[in-house]
Amino acid sequence: MSLFIKKPIESLLTEATDTDKGLKRTLSSGALVALGIGAIIGAGLFVRTAAAAAHNAGPSVTIGFIVAAIGCALAGLCYAEFASMIPIAGSAYTYSYATMGEFVAWIIGWDLILEYGVGAATVGIAWSEYFNKFLELIHLNPVPYQWCHSPFESSGGVSGIMNIPALFIVLLLSLVLIRGTKGSASVNTIIVVTKVVIVILIIIFGWQYINPVNHTPYIPEPSTYTDEQGIAHNFGGIKGILAAAGVVFFAFIGFDAVSTAAQEAKNPKRDMPIGILGSLAICTILYILFSHVLTGVASVDDFRNQGREASVTYAIKTYMTNHRWLGDFVTVAILAGFSSVILVMLLGQSRVFYSMSKDGLVPKVFSDLHPKYRTPYKSNLIFFVLVGIFAAFVPGNIVGEMTSIGTLFAFMLVCAGVMILRKTNPEIPRQFKTPLVPFVPILGILVCGAMIFGLGWANWARLAIWLVIGFIIYFLYSRKNSKLQQGKLVIPKDPVDPLNPL
Repeated sequence: MSLFIKKPIESLLTEATDTDKGLKRTLSSGALVALGIGAIIGAGLFVRTAAAAAHNAGPSVTIGFIVAAIGCALAGLCYAEFASMIPIAGSAYTYSYATMGEFVAWIIGWDLILEYGVGAATVGIAWSEYFNKFLELIHLNPVPYQWCHSPFESSGGVSGIMNIPALFIVLLLSLVLIRGTKGSASVNTIIVVTKVVIVILIIIFGWQYINPVNHTPYIPEPSTYTDEQGIAHNFGGIKGILAAAGVVFFAFIGFDAVSTAAQEAKNPKRDMPIGILGSLAICTILYILFSHVLTGVASVDDFRNQGREASVTYAIKTYMTNHRWLGDFVTVAILAGFSSVILVMLLGQSRVFYSMSKDGLVPKVFSDLHPKYRTPYKSNLIFFVLVGIFAAFVPGNIVGEMTSIGTLFAFMLVCAGVMILRKTNPEIPRQFKTPLVPFVPILGILVCGAMIFGLGWANWARLAIWLVIGFIIYFLYSRKNSKLQQGKLVIPKDPVDPLNPL
């Protein structure tokens, strides 16, 4: 059995035509753009911006956003080519299976758990923190400390027991997904409109409160900053900007989740590039303007000290004195933003494992569809349990950066896959073509690699350990049960074009 056996493109294209037994095609290009924005604008914008400014780059966190956006744009161009050519659920996993073989595909599928599953739990924990602030806003008693923190956290002599709000939001959004992606997309669209309006209001009103002193110097001199937990960070200079790019990269995670819904797009060859690149372009513009305003309104010292938590609300209420009401709206927007991020991450995770299950690499239960809603409901419930355990019992700061490094690794393999498929299968119709191949994919690999470098050796070690666990599972279960390895994959002699079926 070959580790690098490839799934034939013909079988993928045939799978895309199975609209009777497969996932429903209900998503338009507009819904996909909203889906992408819903995943992108959330914890990264409202939390990681201030953290990167405080620990790494100061006001030049804006440049960090630009670096991260360039890496995402280069990878996004490669994703768009794949998604228009192979309109199948599974994202980078599916693309890798067709280009680099089963073992690499497994690595990607396992790696994407870091992005979607662990990412959803991490954002769920952040949602819990802001939920308490929302309760204070409406003059209700907050959830007691022990019931909104993990057992590994303590404050003032009180130890956490279980994070109930985080568990609740994961359960609620899992049930929404079971009802179907069309309904999920409708809920997500309402959330997206709400938080985008709030972000625009902060940019418009905050611009007049920018203090030029806070932007001087724009790129601080290189130094080392040790935070309140005793962790040393590269601050200022090129290293600081690269580190900031790796940190705020978490703010861009989500646009690739659009590609996991390819099998549910009405016209994937047209809609997928629009969904991926459209959501990325809109969010990049908002991010650059937002970070410029936030670091101009408040200082680095503010983000390191008094405004360390709920930094955006702190900056508004402290410095934007005529618009303190906006700080209350930000709390609501953050709750909505975090909710939509969790929604799309849970969607992406279940769709990746749906594809892996169809291939035999994980148990069949992950591809069982609901008889009425035609959604992978058992997979949604299993991931609710797994993600919910993490959200309820593990501190949120443990794997935040692991989410970023796992995603960056996946992006690099997608960029490599475009170059490989151009050589091995040049005849396949491509509605959208990545420009300037191989220059764009190579540049994407280099930029994403630079951000991985900026995240430091500790995160490299965590990624390596995670991959070793995945290798063990692959050799003990997945390789033996692979339909491709067993010769059970049916490939028709005359595959049907999924976009022009007879």
